[in-house]
Amino acid sequence: MIESLGIIFFLLLISAFFSGSETALTAASPPLMHRLEQDGDRRAAIVNRLHANKDRLIGAILLGNNLVNIMASAVATGFLIELFGSAGIAYATLGMTLLVLIFAEILPKTYAFRNANGAALGIAPWIGALVFLLAPITGALQWVVRGTFLIFGVRLDTNDSLGANADELRGAIELHEGDADDDEETTRRERAMLRSVLELQDVEVGEIMIHRKNVIALDADAPPAEIVDAVLSSPFTRLPLWRDDPDNIIGVLHAKALLRAVRARDGGLESLDGLDVVALAADPWFIPETTTLHGQLQAFRKRREHFSLVVDEYGALLGIVTLEDILEEIVGDIDDEHDITFSGVALEADGSYRVDGEVTIRDLNRQFEWRLPDEEAATLAGLVLHESRRIPDVGQSFKFHGFRFDILERQHNQITLVRVVPPQPEGDVLDQEPEVKE
Repeated sequence: MIESLGIIFFLLLISAFFSGSETALTAASPPLMHRLEQDGDRRAAIVNRLHANKDRLIGAILLGNNLVNIMASAVATGFLIELFGSAGIAYATLGMTLLVLIFAEILPKTYAFRNANGAALGIAPWIGALVFLLAPITGALQWVVRGTFLIFGVRLDTNDSLGANADELRGAIELHEGDADDDEETTRRERAMLRSVLELQDVEVGEIMIHRKNVIALDADAPPAEIVDAVLSSPFTRLPLWRDDPDNIIGVLHAKALLRAVRARDGGLESLDGLDVVALAADPWFIPETTTLHGQLQAFRKRREHFSLVVDEYGALLGIVTLEDILEEIVGDIDDEHDITFSGVALEADGSYRVDGEVTIRDLNRQFEWRLPDEEAATLAGLVLHESRRIPDVGQSFKFHGFRFDILERQHNQITLVRVVPPQPEGDVLDQEPEVKE
């Protein structure tokens, strides 16, 4: 009797070990294990190898777990039949179900789930050895399973998880809550930065460039003194030079190069006659508007340049993009790091926002964690034009994607100022129902 109880107890311990190991190894954090392996943790390296072949891992654990559970049930059934006759079968079924459920499933899995990383590191060497020993058996079982699926037309080699890793990472970013000492604003900014890094491969430079109408460019044939004054009054260190036509960019003048030339002349502005600013300028670097931010960032690093001109498919100048523009897509506007708003956006007392039409949708989504679509339009004005299918008049209102857009100002055909009312938690509290455009 004592011997049978001892065997059952021992088998339940082994079953609990298998159950807890399955939960711990599947719930352990892959990024953490990867970092620990890089730091030299051999146990983490074993966990990563087990993760790399989950079919064999799960097969070995399930094989061992079912083996000891069935063996424990068989011992218990034989033991209780000797005590109670045929009724012992029912007693064994009920008793072993409760014992296995509580002590071999719920308890070990609950502990392993709440301590997944530490438990995975602790049991990794043992499970690794077990998987190695049972490899021939689990390999045969996998062959049988795959063959069975093929009979029913199911192919396990199909990769249905394309992009799943990126989606999982995006989901983890949305769940990011920051450190305990971080306030909500800090956490929101961290999420925005992490999202921006993932989106570098998907965003094109045409979506973030400085439009040509806002670009300060210099006439290369202007008097040198006039060019020097323009450079000194500009907040930028690199300025495009054009000749004959503003679209004909022939170089990019750096303020330092110009000032060195001015100092070398040593005679004041009167001595600048004959100064060839084109010779001081660097060759222009033209890039297509479809270049991704990730690709352009790598190109900036490779060429060791910070400034490029964006052109469309016909070669027409669209604007400029700089290294700073791409970096600000990740970290946000560093000039306004202590302000809840950024250039072109003003918060109203009623909770609405007055937004310049040229503010990008990406900036709005990142700043306020909105979900406005940016596939068809880069700026707020472009989004209103796309959704309304018209050039709206001042005073018109539209409602789409849960937001209300009131047109406040327009210059010619360009929307310059829009009042944006975000979705209200308890319904739209505005007095006037806006015009709805499908």
